[in-house]
Amino acid sequence: MRNCTDFNVTGDGTNDQWKKTDWVFLSHQGSDFIDYKTKVKVLSSPAGIYFLFDCEDEKLTTTLKGDNLNLWEEDVVELFLWTAEDFPVYFEYEVSPMNYELPILVPNYKGKFLGWLPWKYEGDKKVVHATSVRGGEKVSGGKVTAWTAEFFIPYKLLEPLPQVPPEPGTRWRANMYRIDYDKGAAHFSWKKTSGTFHDYNRFGTFIFE
Repeated sequence: MRNCTDFNVTGDGTNDQWKKTDWVFLSHQGSDFIDYKTKVKVLSSPAGIYFLFDCEDEKLTTTLKGDNLNLWEEDVVELFLWTAEDFPVYFEYEVSPMNYELPILVPNYKGKFLGWLPWKYEGDKKVVHATSVRGGEKVSGGKVTAWTAEFFIPYKLLEPLPQVPPEPGTRWRANMYRIDYDKGAAHFSWKKTSGTFHDYNRFGTFIFE
């Protein structure tokens, strides 16, 4: 993972810091298929991690109007961060095209899991997030050509999870996902899992620079 200096999150991914790293592409998770490209960039700073999701689309299938709702039931991108493999607790973050979020800590014991919302989620412990669209309006049901989610996860939110903040060479397990509902639920992933996004043993690995 490339390093960067901290910058403002605007939702369109136009900051020059993003030029420091390349796109990685998400592939279809299951048998569902829709011909949309989904790509992601990731950068780390001394304060946290930046993510940029770029999602080809035709329609914004999103009606929910609030944070901490069941965002995965509509168009969404998702991130999972498992900072240490010695116990099965990881951070999950979701954001919708309308910029509503779901930040949760997930204990997962042998496939039984539950999400917990953060306490005192404010100030420098809060995720900074923004979204934008191309080719149309950012409205529920809007016709577009793509939508973008950009967000910054501060290390202070993840403490006291192990290996937070990371040092050079630190390895975190992680996965990145998208669900699109234009033609039923189509699932995309960085590293394919078996039936559920919570299959943490199949996550990929982030290596900090």
